[in-house]
Amino acid sequence: MVDVDLSQLPFTLLDDEGRDHIRRGIDLAYFDRDEIILETGQAGEFVYLIHKGEVAEIDPTLPSSTARIGHYTAGDLFGAISILNGKSRYRFKAEQECLCYLMPKALFQQLCRHYPDFSSFFRQSLTHKARLMTEKRAEGGVTMAGFMLAKVSECMRAPLLMAATTDIASAVKQLNESHADSLLVSTQDDTLGMVTKTDLLNALVLKGSAVTSSVDKIAHFNLVTVAPDQYLFEVLVLMTRHKVARVVVMEQNVLKGVVELTDVLSYFSSRSYVVSLQIEQATNLEALSAASQRTPELVKALMAQGVKLRFAMDLLAALNGRIISKAWEFTVDKRYHEQSCMMVMGSEGRGEQILKTDQDNGLILADETQWPDLASHMQTLTDTLIQLGYPPCPGNIMVSNPEWVATVSQWKGNIAKWARERDGDSLMKLAIMLDAHGVAGNPSLLESVRDELFERCSGDELLLSYFARTALRFSTPLTLFGSLKKPQHGIDIKKGGIFPIVHGVRTMALERRIKATSTFDRLDALATDGRLDRRFADDLGEALALFSELRLKQQLSTLETSADAKETNAQSSRRANRVVVQNLSSLERDLLREAMHIVKDFKQRLSHRYHLEYS
Repeated sequence: MVDVDLSQLPFTLLDDEGRDHIRRGIDLAYFDRDEIILETGQAGEFVYLIHKGEVAEIDPTLPSSTARIGHYTAGDLFGAISILNGKSRYRFKAEQECLCYLMPKALFQQLCRHYPDFSSFFRQSLTHKARLMTEKRAEGGVTMAGFMLAKVSECMRAPLLMAATTDIASAVKQLNESHADSLLVSTQDDTLGMVTKTDLLNALVLKGSAVTSSVDKIAHFNLVTVAPDQYLFEVLVLMTRHKVARVVVMEQNVLKGVVELTDVLSYFSSRSYVVSLQIEQATNLEALSAASQRTPELVKALMAQGVKLRFAMDLLAALNGRIISKAWEFTVDKRYHEQSCMMVMGSEGRGEQILKTDQDNGLILADETQWPDLASHMQTLTDTLIQLGYPPCPGNIMVSNPEWVATVSQWKGNIAKWARERDGDSLMKLAIMLDAHGVAGNPSLLESVRDELFERCSGDELLLSYFARTALRFSTPLTLFGSLKKPQHGIDIKKGGIFPIVHGVRTMALERRIKATSTFDRLDALATDGRLDRRFADDLGEALALFSELRLKQQLSTLETSADAKETNAQSSRRANRVVVQNLSSLERDLLREAMHIVKDFKQRLSHRYHLEYS
């Protein structure tokens, strides 16, 4: 029996018996430098698993300068597609002396018949392979992975429904008999409202309502609704974002039940990182700071349990939004809340920042707002956020900078000026405003400003061309032959992968007047709109998630070592963006290379759409 490492995908899709079949059925073969291992058109007879050496994948139909389309090293597989298709489409040649494990065709086909997941792995897109990697990493994890998969239908309570004309005394009696904390009320036109025990207590004690008063006088009719097949994780995000403790479950306009925050948090009952509840319970800056400092712990737990990155981003964005909103409440007098809107921008605005990063925020004031001590309040707010772990922005894009504090009319004037001038600084500021998301105060003020931005810019072809050009600013870290570059200090995953997708998608969203700020939501909207093919949009989203996850791993590693290395923030940030390809697993290298080719394809599409080849 050959001793070979089968601990990586796709071999983890087999059981122990399947892996033992491989160990008993494979041989080890030697190939000399420049020896052709598999020729174009040749029938596939083996699946090759490289033990030592490097193999080039060559397309003989291309000019010699571009014919090398793939590169395989120790731990990589090739030859499976040749067996599935009947013959090899490309030539595989040893670039140096190689040792390869050979799995015979009959054994490979037998495994494919008995293990459908193993078979389908070789035909899957980047989207499916990336999802598979996440799922396999989560296996063996208990609570968090299970929580990710739990649906609303699994923990919703049966609805307690009463007529809106029911009196308070009857409602209290019904709640006590049902051991419930809330009930739903229905009006004559079938509008649903909610009444909680707290509402009833406040009505009787604080407002002096009579027990004969009808419950519709105290009910809340602005309800947050979810569907039975949604993930509980999404419900937690909604509750955090809307600051509610209960959501109503509806299916095709039919009432199905109620989910309470206590139900959702029960899934975390044995966990030490329930940050959401701590944030909501914080009544002072000290308590809020303590909760805020636990977010890196939450991130590590989410990643360790294989949580899909987009879910993690959603939750962390909601938590960061609540932290900033609470800091606002502690700092800004209530009389100014309706007259102003605090916005976060950049990755925070897109909801794509997991670990805390530099502040990127601004303030929009209603026209004619009188706020005498505005500057001192904003400086205090900036200082408070620094205390909560959000470092100051190196570019000074913060509410403490008067340039990023203005009335609605002034902001609209700025947008008109930036759209007219189209220089680098103006285009950057337009991009920043496109990603702006309101976290405190009156969000309608921001909507008014963003409406002006779309009106001014979405139909301006010349502006869109200037705007899109920035997506091509950084080169894709692929060699001339299509393999990943492997500098010793690593490739810059932010410049080479994340930024082209984020900014290219942002450009297309601007053109199509898509108001979503998340890149993932923008991709969904562009696919629905028909602007992008659905499969390509999905692959772009998975590529972005892969880049973000690799970057996050590096960021977490940097957090642990930067203090010991006495690095500056700038040095730490640069290192956090660099991924050393040589340190990745075989599957991660394969996915990264495929993802970079998707970025290259996307940049070519942008170039064609916005005529960048002529600029």
